[in-house]
Amino acid sequence: MTDFYTENVETLSTQYNAQRFEDVHQSWQGFWPKAEQRVLDVGAGTGRDAKWFSNKGCEVYALEPNDEMRAEGKRYTQSHNVTWLNDKLPELKNILSLGIQFDVILVSAVWMHLAESHRQRAFRKLSNLLAPNGKLIITLRHGEFNDGRISYPVSVTEQETLAKIHGLQVVHIQSASDNMKRDTVSWETVVHNMPDDGSGALLKIRHVLVNDSKVATYKLALLRALVRIADAHPGCVIDKTDGKVALPLGLVSLYWTKQYHRLLSYPLKQNCDNDYHESHNGIQQSSNKTKGLGFVKDSWRSLSSLLHANDLSIGALFLGQEARAVTGTLSDCAATIRDMPVKHLWHKDKANHLFQVNKLTVRKSDQVIIDRQYLESFGEFILDEQFWQSLKVFGSWIEPLIVNQWIGLMQSFELNKSRQVSLDQYYQAMQWEDARHDTSAVRQRADELIRQKSRLESVWSGKDIRKNYHIDHCIPFARWPNNNLWNLLPSSVAENLLKKDRVPSAAQLQRSRNRVLDWWQEAWSNGNDKQKFMTQSIMALPGLTIDTHSFEDVFEAMNYQVKGVKSKFLLREWHS
Repeated sequence: MTDFYTENVETLSTQYNAQRFEDVHQSWQGFWPKAEQRVLDVGAGTGRDAKWFSNKGCEVYALEPNDEMRAEGKRYTQSHNVTWLNDKLPELKNILSLGIQFDVILVSAVWMHLAESHRQRAFRKLSNLLAPNGKLIITLRHGEFNDGRISYPVSVTEQETLAKIHGLQVVHIQSASDNMKRDTVSWETVVHNMPDDGSGALLKIRHVLVNDSKVATYKLALLRALVRIADAHPGCVIDKTDGKVALPLGLVSLYWTKQYHRLLSYPLKQNCDNDYHESHNGIQQSSNKTKGLGFVKDSWRSLSSLLHANDLSIGALFLGQEARAVTGTLSDCAATIRDMPVKHLWHKDKANHLFQVNKLTVRKSDQVIIDRQYLESFGEFILDEQFWQSLKVFGSWIEPLIVNQWIGLMQSFELNKSRQVSLDQYYQAMQWEDARHDTSAVRQRADELIRQKSRLESVWSGKDIRKNYHIDHCIPFARWPNNNLWNLLPSSVAENLLKKDRVPSAAQLQRSRNRVLDWWQEAWSNGNDKQKFMTQSIMALPGLTIDTHSFEDVFEAMNYQVKGVKSKFLLREWHS
């Protein structure tokens, strides 16, 4: 099929664009999107429908797996608000990684190319992308091709069955003759509606937060770690074919460690000897004051004496005793996660666990780089795809609920009462160690380049900023706390102050493309610097593979992430 579209892109473009959207899609006119709604065009071809949506004032994402068709579509819609991605059914990996929901999803003249064995998975992926009250429109082509393209039988009955399985409502069905007057071809259009979040995942999350019994903070710690990973690391997800997604178990352990390290090392005055327990230094985390926490073992104590929580960052290198302490700690935390919260988190029936852990044994070594390969070596953490999407979409309000529940639980523990922990201290201890605006390493590199080359340019304007510059978070730190190397860019003082908490517009990013790439090449192309840059990019940005080495690929992924964060948090755009 790909060969056919590649060889015939010009003919097909002319053929498609000769048909008016209003004529082709009259069958679902009552559900056409309105201005400012978010639209996903799956199998967007050369952009006819995407362009029409954009002309109506919609925010449009167009998915097209064929390189030549996508290039032609970009050309055809180049002056419009259309974001093109290389993505296809049934995976939809790149668009799902952005954590965006859509008011309208159009799958036009695509479904018949999808083998029946892939359709349930594809439908599940599409339904997970729908916003509440969103519409999924699927057009069904009846009639075989005579040009070598492969198609499979389609039916409204199949659509109705898939809707029932995935919690959607069929709200409209209409038949139509072929708009190109082919006697052997006819069409049916099915419109599905998403009545709510469609999965029940939010109810499960609320149950864990509010109703589930807790004698320790483990369940809340796990849920908060997952929320943070969903927001910060779209590139870490391992897609599975059975309605599940898998995360590197080491990454879950890493965020578990970062949370508890600050809580257990928080400085508090002990009123008497009875206050002391080695696992309850800092703020008590379980109701049993005489029994320690399962993961606080020799490796944890060694790590706590050597490192701070903010040292445990993606791309960090550890040697010798530090490396052994990191591996031992993550392994012990993984075992506790498996044996405690995962074992005791279930829905309705004890056999119906919310999560699954496949833990592997990791040997300690004298050198560790915290990258995806290392984190995956600890095993897999598996959860429902719908649960994961809910964390991505609603994480910004789920996390404050977790923090409030966590603080309430800690306030009930005896040692915390006797130590008279204040509300302010609880909130301070719950802050993420790395959630601080830190550009020092990038400023150091910029100063080195100024000394070496006697120049430094703003990536936004090309202005000479040697004498006075700022390091700008491309995606504003206040909205998406991230100090990765790819997100920190030199700018003039005036530009940074004017940009404030806005994201660069798509046009601004394209104008600045060469300057951004030049900065990355000059600053981060050497050995360990590039390895750290790529490790951080692969973990944080959508659509990058584990073997990504190209700055150009990172720039494209950064564009997608900017769009995703803008849509998710409703951020304003900026251009110089």
